[in-house]
Amino acid sequence: MTTSAGRRKPALLRALSGLTTRGRCLLAAGVAAAICAAVLNERGLLRIAVFVIALPLLTVLLASASRVRIGARRLLSEERVPVGGDGEVRLDLWRTGRLPAGEILLEDRVPQVLGVRPRFVVERLPHHPVSLRYPIRPGLRGVHRIGSLRATITDPFGLCEFDRDLAPPSRIVVVPRITRLQGMPGGAGTGGGETGNVRLHAGHGEPDVMVRQYRTGDDLRKVHWRSTARRDEVMVRVEERPWRGGTTVLLDHRAAAHHGIGTPDGSLEWAIEFAASACLHLGRAGMPVRLVSGNGLPVVDAPQQSGPQADGVVLDALAALQPTHDRELATGADPGHGQELVAVLGTIGAQGVAELTNVRTRGVRSLAVLVDTASWPEPGRPAGPPVDEAASLLRSAGWGVVVADRSMRIDEAWTRLCSIPARGPVQAGGGW
Repeated sequence: MTTSAGRRKPALLRALSGLTTRGRCLLAAGVAAAICAAVLNERGLLRIAVFVIALPLLTVLLASASRVRIGARRLLSEERVPVGGDGEVRLDLWRTGRLPAGEILLEDRVPQVLGVRPRFVVERLPHHPVSLRYPIRPGLRGVHRIGSLRATITDPFGLCEFDRDLAPPSRIVVVPRITRLQGMPGGAGTGGGETGNVRLHAGHGEPDVMVRQYRTGDDLRKVHWRSTARRDEVMVRVEERPWRGGTTVLLDHRAAAHHGIGTPDGSLEWAIEFAASACLHLGRAGMPVRLVSGNGLPVVDAPQQSGPQADGVVLDALAALQPTHDRELATGADPGHGQELVAVLGTIGAQGVAELTNVRTRGVRSLAVLVDTASWPEPGRPAGPPVDEAASLLRSAGWGVVVADRSMRIDEAWTRLCSIPARGPVQAGGGW
């Protein structure tokens, strides 16, 4: 008997905890009236007291029973939504029990980056699904989470209310904007611009190998002694399959190389949008495309098939991409594996330029889009190396360079990149 009463007591307390201030005041007034009726021996006042006490208690029981008889689901109109694009969320609600549900206040826990948090009031919920829709307009790239759908159930008198989570959290992928591009860089996908000439090795005679910092548990037989001596820290080889043909897009996403990190209009987001547009444009043209980070490790390898599925792989990877804390570029080996390379670079110094140019054979097609991060002002941040200095060093190494500031559109930068001749002497102003 003690155990059964102990189990019922918390349930009763939980039910009574749903009383609002109005309900608590009414219950207290009923109890006070009952005490006065007993003291004064007033039966009429006692009847009123019993009614006043019973009203909030019955309301609590009905509202508590109805809150567990509501079903809901959340549906997203699009699997991926671009930054600044329009999406829609649909909520389906229905009543599963016989007891009628009272007034329901719905609140979907949408993060601020996806738009305004919606609220709905639903009355007389039927048994068949009722659809509610609201728009979302994401302002920041990333993998975001819509929290659980919260329902607050109240009675018509406002005496009690209960909160309940109806639908579980949902995941929404906000991908970078994609700009439609025209044209192709001269010699695209053919390494040095020679038809059919496919290189299988990186510069300086290195086999298809990349290096990274040593981690606990790595095989000591894979230590790359040349890189270890040059960097004064233990580096190990990362074996990869040969990269046969196509174009490699290198994306410099170091936090130190960009301004406005974490904002939708920062220089990093511009670089990511350019890389995404270039990868999709080249992939839709039938070229194998490989996207690598500033340290040369692959972000997206060449897909085995083209189409929406391959585009989704690229977009999902870039949606989840986070800035790194590396101070300088550290590719270790040719990130393009002897093939055409399009590097999207932020602020880069002479050391970073040397890191790129030393591993690239001069005859191999190498292009760079230098993001002029100084045109994205960031208060309190010191200015980095001048972009003209890096552009000059790259051009002197035989690279084709386009300098892009904040006012330059993605398609304009691509058009300038495509206008760089496949061969020829270096020219000032963004070409060879």
